[in-house]
Amino acid sequence: MWPTIWSAASSENDPVLRVALLFWIEQAVWGLSWMNRHKTLQFGKVGGSAVNNYLSGVYYVPSLHAETNPTYNLAGSQASRGKRASLVKTWEASPARLGQVAITTGSSTTLGLPDGCVDYVFVDPPFGANIPYADLAILVESWHRVRTDIAEEAVMGRAARFVRTLSEYGELMEQCFAEFHRVLKPGRWMTVEFSNASNEVWLTIQHALAKAGFVVADTRIIDKEQLSYRQVTATNAVKRDLVISAYKPADELAERIGPAAGTPDTAWAFAREHLRPVTVERDPSGEQRVIRERLPDRLYDRMEAFHLTRNLAMPVTAAEFYEGLSQRFPQRDGMHFLDEQVEAYERHRMTIKDLKEAHLFIIDEESAIQWLRQFLKSRRNAQPYAAIQPEFFREVQAGLPDWEEPPDLKVLLERSCLQDEEGRWYVPDPKKEVDLEKLRKRERLKEFATYAAGKGALKHFSLAAVRAGFSDAWERRDFASVVAVGKRLPAEAFAQDERLLFYLDNAEQLAG
Repeated sequence: MWPTIWSAASSENDPVLRVALLFWIEQAVWGLSWMNRHKTLQFGKVGGSAVNNYLSGVYYVPSLHAETNPTYNLAGSQASRGKRASLVKTWEASPARLGQVAITTGSSTTLGLPDGCVDYVFVDPPFGANIPYADLAILVESWHRVRTDIAEEAVMGRAARFVRTLSEYGELMEQCFAEFHRVLKPGRWMTVEFSNASNEVWLTIQHALAKAGFVVADTRIIDKEQLSYRQVTATNAVKRDLVISAYKPADELAERIGPAAGTPDTAWAFAREHLRPVTVERDPSGEQRVIRERLPDRLYDRMEAFHLTRNLAMPVTAAEFYEGLSQRFPQRDGMHFLDEQVEAYERHRMTIKDLKEAHLFIIDEESAIQWLRQFLKSRRNAQPYAAIQPEFFREVQAGLPDWEEPPDLKVLLERSCLQDEEGRWYVPDPKKEVDLEKLRKRERLKEFATYAAGKGALKHFSLAAVRAGFSDAWERRDFASVVAVGKRLPAEAFAQDERLLFYLDNAEQLAG
């Protein structure tokens, strides 16, 4: 019966109608196969339609299958009539009817398109070890007598056909992102939808994006109403997906950075390029939140990663960068803007009753300092130690990794804040922040020196000290120290801070 239906659809003279008919018939193949389950297996009761009761998201043949008539499947049931109407509506509205859409199959590592010809890329990549995608295509591919080449399938697993380790998965993702970067026009954007409970896989995706040349500008959570099969059935699956917005830097940025490489001008050129496309948007809930990509610490993170992945010398220290931001870019609600963006934001701000701050979690010394600053600024007035301590202790209990020693509140306050005449603490002036940053850096480098002198795996350490030590060693071209300490760190530390992996990868290459 199936060959007869397929042959009849294939004989249609109108090419657009022929493709639509074949698409309509092909999508019903699972419901007409042995994968179609009996109704009792699905809902625990007899009766109802037997159309398309296959288990989606997995190649599964049930013990008791339901055989349906092709005519009933395609046009007879109420569900089928609804599906047919939806397909007709979709096809009529599709730009494919006007020849504006091209669909191809193949490896994303080789797209076969010229450089810089694509305006926008949306990609929903394989999420590590979640789904064996090639298995799901077995039925349709068998009908067409083709097979997916799994040599470049980015799926990790223990079976013989899955030879991908996390490292190999990351290399494939980097190749794909590099190809997307090649075909994307300068200054244009790519959206990556991602869902995985593993910090290591999440880090791998971010690392691959940066090494391919993209700059991440925003990461948001999307709560999909329709969950995937794995999200519904797996107890440890992430129920919400992440949406990563990244862009390919414009040619003008490369032109400005080229002759100024290694000077502070490269930092400000990057900051301008990064701030230019980041807009302030209203949440669907109607609330307005601080845009994370406009905050000073995130701008510094992006600037640092941009230089590291291109093997450029770090042009400024963190303190110099923060002070330079306040001098060059107007600040509103703690966020930095370009001059031409300020008026638009202020008009938008007038429509907002309350601006919600970006929530910070204390996971290391640096995040603890950021939390302190946010806490003190939100109180508007200087606060005594007794008022800060209970709030700090409540936050610090939640997210500290096993290796991170709990930060001492008094030490943090002395390193990052100042006291008034009554002994209350407040966030210092940016000009005095330079001195405080020098003090913090000196203490952290002392601690890093103890790591460099030791041996064996590091069980307790400060991520801020490691970050400061890597940065200092990089400036001195002491790549051996970066490699020596990097090899002693647990994998989770790199998942916590992707910049550490940039340092280690480049240091290993340069150290030979």
